[in-house]
Amino acid sequence: MDKTDANTIWLTQEAYDKLTQELDHLINVGRDEVSQRIAAARDEGDLKENGGYHAAREEQGQMEARIRQLQDMLRRAEVGEQPDDPDEVAAGTQVTIAFDGDTSDTDTFLLGSREVLGLDEAADTVNVYSPQSPLGTAILGKKKGDEVTYEAPNGRPISVTIIGVEPFRS
Repeated sequence: MDKTDANTIWLTQEAYDKLTQELDHLINVGRDEVSQRIAAARDEGDLKENGGYHAAREEQGQMEARIRQLQDMLRRAEVGEQPDDPDEVAAGTQVTIAFDGDTSDTDTFLLGSREVLGLDEAADTVNVYSPQSPLGTAILGKKKGDEVTYEAPNGRPISVTIIGVEPFRS
C-alpha cells in the first residue's frame, strides 16, 4: 500500500488487534444480544408505543453502522511497526514539535489515526494528525532534532523542529 495514500488508516499492531476484537465482539455477541432485546420487546405488544422496542432497534442500527465502519477501517489499515530508531517519527508515535524553533510554542500529538484511541477517555484529549496531512507527510521518517518546513493548507510555509518522539501509549 502506498504510504501517502489518503485512504490508508495507519494503525499500530496493538490498535489493529483492539479494533479486530471489537468487531468480533459486535458480530458474535452484540448482534445476538440486540436481537434478543428486540424479540422480547416485540412480544410486549403494540410496537407503536413500545419504547424498549424502538430503543433496541436504534441500538441495532448504531451497532451495524459501527460494524461497517470497523470492517472498512480494517480493510484499509496499514499496520506499522515501531521504527528501529526510537527517535524516528512513524505512525503510532507521539510527537512533540516546536514551531519556528521556539520551544515555548509546542504541540504534542499522536501521528496516526483517531481510531487508534477507540472509545478510551484519551480520545477526547489527545490531538491526532494523520501521516497523510501536510504536517504528517513532512515529519514522517524524520528524527528528533530535525527541522522541516511544510506548506499549510492556506499556502503559508511553516517550520517545525521535532523535539520529542516516543511510542504512543493510550
